[in-house]
Amino acid sequence: MVWEGLCKAKPYLAMVSLQLGYAGMHIITLVSLNHGMSHYVLAVYRHVVATLVISPFAILLERKVRTKLTFSIFLRIMLLGFLKPVLDQNLYYAGMKSTSATFAAAIINVLPAVTFVMALILRLEKVNVKEIRSLAKVLGTVVTVCGAMAMALFKGHALDIIKLRGMHCHHQIATKPASQDWVTGMLMLLASCCVWSGFIILQSFTLKKYPAELSLAALICFIGAIQGAALSLIVEHDRRAWMIGWDSRLLAVVYSGVVCAGIALYVQGMVMKERGPVFVTAFSPLSMILTAALGWIVLCEKLQSGSIIGAIFIILGLYTVVWGKGGKSEECRGGSDTDAEKFAAVGLAVSSFVKQAEGGSIGYV
Repeated sequence: MVWEGLCKAKPYLAMVSLQLGYAGMHIITLVSLNHGMSHYVLAVYRHVVATLVISPFAILLERKVRTKLTFSIFLRIMLLGFLKPVLDQNLYYAGMKSTSATFAAAIINVLPAVTFVMALILRLEKVNVKEIRSLAKVLGTVVTVCGAMAMALFKGHALDIIKLRGMHCHHQIATKPASQDWVTGMLMLLASCCVWSGFIILQSFTLKKYPAELSLAALICFIGAIQGAALSLIVEHDRRAWMIGWDSRLLAVVYSGVVCAGIALYVQGMVMKERGPVFVTAFSPLSMILTAALGWIVLCEKLQSGSIIGAIFIILGLYTVVWGKGGKSEECRGGSDTDAEKFAAVGLAVSSFVKQAEGGSIGYV
């Protein structure tokens, strides 16, 4: 009975641990970016470390599970390696630097709504006004978008709950940029969510053809590091941008590489294979709450009333979409094969669109 209960709780414990890791990543990453580290370089180093950490385990533990790497699967991995390690990471880092760690963690919760909108645009998702779950998806999407707009356009009053942080907070505030372009940052974060949604969809589809989570994670990190290095060499002309010392930059590289790029990709793939992509995105609000607490303590970020109101709307919209997407057949499993195939098709279409937007020269979670 106890072992059976632990097996049932394993996906939940894995996702809670994953969100805690993401919360720490938000804080450590923003500290390194505020101290002058290039987000292009950080994304490359992060996935180099992740590749080195995961590869030995993938080689040793998945010899019997790993299937043949066909050309079709390799093309999907190339796309996965570009979308998440390169495009998504750089959009996310740039957006977070222009806003705040708490804002970035909150805006991620629009992922299910973004996925639903993509499906509607591509006519892979239909709305039946006679079904309450179908209407819930539409309502949840609208509420989520309203929450994101509220966070971006309405800051409100700053809520300083406890005024006992002294010189530490004055120093942290002084190191922040003089002006923060919240609108540009929000657009970058929303674009990051679109790319991330496509990555999750395509990763779920790829795992059906290549059911080796560690090997897939290692390959995504390796390909992403190569593509990111090529982009960084073009964008970053100063060689000093690649230099890191024993400071927050090194901590950000090691922590994000081991915890958030390596372990996170494996845990996400493992849970997604068992419970589906919607289950994975349902835990996003926990990361926002943990990040807000750590940001207030470590970075002395002030909680704005507008951000709190917007975050509440986003969470309500998130769970409304998740409930609408769920069904009786999805309570014990991640979703039906039909839905999974639809999600996969959305991911491939989104990836194709992103590739065309980049000029077709780079050839996405």
